[in-house]
Amino acid sequence: MHGTIEELTVRSRALSANPLGDPADRKVLLYLPPGGGRGLPTLTFLHGFTGSARGWLNVSAFAPTVPERLDALVASGTIPPVVGVFPDGFTALGGTQWTNAPAVGRYQDYVAEDVTAAVEGAVGTLARREARAIVGKSSGGYGALAMGRDRADVFAHVACHAGDAYFEYCYLPDLPRAAAALADGTDVGAWLEAARRRARETKLSGSDHAPLNVLAMAAHYSPDPAAPLGIGLPFELPSGRIRPEVWARWLEHDPVRFVPARLDAFRRLRSVFIDCGTRDEYHLRWGARMVAEALRGAGVDLVHEEFENGHGGINYRYDVSLRWIVPRLAR
Repeated sequence: MHGTIEELTVRSRALSANPLGDPADRKVLLYLPPGGGRGLPTLTFLHGFTGSARGWLNVSAFAPTVPERLDALVASGTIPPVVGVFPDGFTALGGTQWTNAPAVGRYQDYVAEDVTAAVEGAVGTLARREARAIVGKSSGGYGALAMGRDRADVFAHVACHAGDAYFEYCYLPDLPRAAAALADGTDVGAWLEAARRRARETKLSGSDHAPLNVLAMAAHYSPDPAAPLGIGLPFELPSGRIRPEVWARWLEHDPVRFVPARLDAFRRLRSVFIDCGTRDEYHLRWGARMVAEALRGAGVDLVHEEFENGHGGINYRYDVSLRWIVPRLAR
């Protein structure tokens, strides 16, 4: 690499005493271009569900990591120098949607306030909303859209790659699988501990993803302080019947619903990039189309693209979004 990767410990006030007991001290990875980051704009990358900050350094055969892709774009002059910020959002439930959720913690404030302030203090990056972009994929893409809705005072540029949207398509198929995992009367806490034990001793099984995903999403979309782990399930047990009042709470958090309802916030953004694969296994292309349609109709400066691929192995798409967004960042 031409630039460097450094590690910064952020002591987060937002995550202090979070309900899951997850650490408030978090490692944040930084990509610094040659010459350092003082006075430069920032790209903050939000990882997907079950990801972590250090996961951005995981190597795949023949493929560069995202920090290496960012470095190559800067070194070639394709984009001007920029600082990459990679916060950690792993939780006891496997991940976060990067929002403030009573059953999980204040992960939106952690990024928008604690991480942003720590990076600007340590590196001297440019402290202006027009100089900050938030980008992510899957749950990270969802978090980027939510950040555009709630924290346009901090980030003026948003990129969402295959973000969770149109919950009827992306989440409903997992509900019967999650119900099956809990149908024998196992409560969510016992199931989660058993899954963690499987991961420690061998590995999570393929059938573990759906219940883990549903538990984590329910913790964000339908918290219930009276329920085990504070998680209100969207279905009854043992019947598996959908609980309409709980499912309605989930839908309030769907970008297909909240983007049209908060167009005032999205009009404040300087750039929005949205893409999704035409073969996305979670059917996210349709939600991306709906969100893009709402933003385009509101006059938001938008790029919306589709490409031939599924949900995984699409880090190369950051090359596309960054080529458009980084030159638009204030300097």
